[in-house]
Amino acid sequence: MLIYACVSGHGFGHGSRVASVLTALHQLQPRWRLVLSTPLPPAFLQLAFGAVPFEQRPCRWDVGVIQADALGVDAPATLAALEQLEQQLPDQVAGEARWLRAQQCPVLVLGDVAPAAAAVAEAVGAPLVWMANFGWDAIYRPMGGAFEVWADRALAAYRQGDALIRCPFAMPMDWGVATTPVGLTPGRPRHRPEQLRSRLQLPTAREHTVLVGFGGLGLALAPGLLKRWPEHHFLVSDPALLQGAANATLIPPDLRPLELMPLCSRILTKPGYSTFCEALAAGLGVHLVRREGFAEAPVLERALRRHGWHRLLSRDQLEQGDWQLDQPLLPPEGEPLPLHGDQAAAKVIETLFSTVI
Repeated sequence: MLIYACVSGHGFGHGSRVASVLTALHQLQPRWRLVLSTPLPPAFLQLAFGAVPFEQRPCRWDVGVIQADALGVDAPATLAALEQLEQQLPDQVAGEARWLRAQQCPVLVLGDVAPAAAAVAEAVGAPLVWMANFGWDAIYRPMGGAFEVWADRALAAYRQGDALIRCPFAMPMDWGVATTPVGLTPGRPRHRPEQLRSRLQLPTAREHTVLVGFGGLGLALAPGLLKRWPEHHFLVSDPALLQGAANATLIPPDLRPLELMPLCSRILTKPGYSTFCEALAAGLGVHLVRREGFAEAPVLERALRRHGWHRLLSRDQLEQGDWQLDQPLLPPEGEPLPLHGDQAAAKVIETLFSTVI
């Protein structure tokens, strides 16, 4: 049994979600081979999967959107990248289909959420499961113009699936596919908080410790901004923020941000699926910097207001250091989201694969 996961290289959130679900699947079916077909960095995948064995095929299956930084979208560059990838996909699909057939074992294709996964599944006659909180059709269509064609192509691919695992914070996904909604899909911590606190020599209590994270692309912030909050200590992934700031600690490369969340009371971040899953599961307050030009962002913002303790910031507020860390968190307007969506998603994959073999 082989799970062939076509994972978007658009951002680390797709890889984190797949790692969480496939880790849960490995607990159910430890003999199944897990193959990650993605351009995501091997070091990131190894950290995300931990002791769970996997193989990587370094293929790019989608573009997503090209970003100048964690908050900005470059539409012309995205269109150029889509055209370039379209020329490469036929040979890549044919090559991966040959490789899959040579494995001489049953295959299930998991797509998160590259439309080209449909072509791979068709080429080898494998069942196809989508796992997503949005499809690229919903992202491209609001961008208008030439993106309409790409939205139509993505939608046609999504409609070829056998099942859809609909994750929280979802945009409309009217794909005509049997759908199973699941709860939060956070990764699971592997370290004890007290051991990490000792290792990092954190000087502040949880109430005054803040995690700063803007995804794989990151976001350049002026180091002096941390000095505006001397009563707080910041855990950061950007070494530049340490310059002249005595109240910051660099996150070691062998630790996922989610490992540090139990040490913090708040996180300063952008809209992001996996960050939200991890923060809500850990009980963090989210100081969210609003993002423009990406259709998923307002959906995530509404979900945060409904399900999580939060404060909302503009980009100007972020860059000026007006982070409102001295203000009380705003309470959620609705109920908490269910946990253990990773286990529910793994069960969907296991059941479908077992019934089609």
